[in-house]
Amino acid sequence: MNVYPLSPVDHIFTGVGSQPITFAFSYNQVLDPGLLEKSLHETLSYFPILRSKLVKISKTDYEFHISEEGLTFDVRESKVNFEKAGGIEQYIIPVNSIAGKPLTKITLTQTPGGSVLAVSISHALVDGFSYFHFFSSWARICRGESIIKPSLQRDVLLANFTKDEKIITANDIYTNCGLFFGGKRRELKTGPVYEERFSLSKDTVRSILEDTKNGPGISLTENDIITALLWQKYIPLWSKENKNQQTYVTCPVDIRRVMNGLPRNYFGCALSFGTAAINFNGLLGASIGDLAILVRNSVRKVKNDYILRSSGTLESLRKQKGPDAMEQVHLRHPHHGIIVTNLTRLPIRYLDFGSGAPPDFLAYVDVLGGAAILPAEKGVDIYVAHPPP
Repeated sequence: MNVYPLSPVDHIFTGVGSQPITFAFSYNQVLDPGLLEKSLHETLSYFPILRSKLVKISKTDYEFHISEEGLTFDVRESKVNFEKAGGIEQYIIPVNSIAGKPLTKITLTQTPGGSVLAVSISHALVDGFSYFHFFSSWARICRGESIIKPSLQRDVLLANFTKDEKIITANDIYTNCGLFFGGKRRELKTGPVYEERFSLSKDTVRSILEDTKNGPGISLTENDIITALLWQKYIPLWSKENKNQQTYVTCPVDIRRVMNGLPRNYFGCALSFGTAAINFNGLLGASIGDLAILVRNSVRKVKNDYILRSSGTLESLRKQKGPDAMEQVHLRHPHHGIIVTNLTRLPIRYLDFGSGAPPDFLAYVDVLGGAAILPAEKGVDIYVAHPPP
C-alpha cells in the first residue's frame, strides 16, 4: 500500500507549530552505520508508512504518500561527547510536518566516546507508543530477533463516529476534545526556550501518594500526583494577571486500551486528551490530593464514547474550516494551562543494537508550557519548557 489516510487526531499534528517526537540516545560503543542502514531497510518493510510525505488531495484532506524522500538517514561526526553536549540540538534534524517534506529523519553522530542515534518522526505519524514500537523493532531486527508486527489499519480511527453538522465552536473543541481553539500556533524554535530539569525520588512521590486520601471509587496513581504537583507549581509562575481565571492541565491518553476495535499494536497517533480545570485561587488553595483527583477524573472519562465524539468534532472542524484550522488547535490552554506527558515507560533497555542499551538520552520538547515525566534510576526526571514571559 502506498497511500494511507489521516485520522482526525493526526490532522492536529500537521502544519505550523506541530512538534515531532524526537529523542537522541547515546551509546558507549560506535554503531556501524552500514549495519544500521541494512537493518533499517528490513524494518521499514514492516513500517512502510514511516517513508511518507504529506500530500494535500482536496481543500480539506491530506494523505500520507510513500516516497523515497519520505525518510532521511544522515551520518555525522562530532568532537564533543554526549555528556558534554549541553543539549540535543546538535544531534538532531527535527521533522517539519508540512506537505512535501520528509516525515522521518534519522541522524547517527559518531563521537570520540561512542555514537548518538537520534530519530525524529512526525507526531501525525506516531505517538510515543508507536515511536518506540518502531525504534525497539529496529534494534531487535539488527540483533537478528523477531518483532511484534504493527497494525497499519489506520482507517480504524476513521469509522464509527458521526460528523457534526452545526458550526464547531471553541467551546465544542474544549468540551468534546479537551483541547483549545483560537489563534495560530507559533512556529517551532522562533525564540529562546527556557528549559528546566529536575528529579523527584520514588520515596518523595510515594510519600505524597500515601498521605493522599483517595475519593470514593478513585485510586490515584503516581502520575496523577506528579501531574498535580506540576499544575500547582507552574501555573502561578506563568499566569498571574487574573486570580479568578480558570487554569487547566491536559493529559494525553493512549486509547489502545479503551477504544473498541482498536488493535493493541495499532501503529499511528492513538491519542485522546483529558483536561482538568480549576480557578486560580482554587489551584493555590487545593491540596495535591484534591488536584490529583481532578486529574484522575479527567483521564477516566476518556472512554469509547468520548473518543468517538472527539473524533467527530475534530473531523467536522476540518471539513467546515479546512486544514489550516487545525493549526489553531492547541494541546494546552495557550495562556493558563500546562500539558503533562508521561514517558516513564520508555523501553530503553530494548534499544540495544548489539553493543548494549543506551546509558543516556535527551528528548526534544518544544511545546512551551509543556512538561514531560521521564524515567530515572531513582525516581523520575521532570523536563519543563517554560513559555516566554
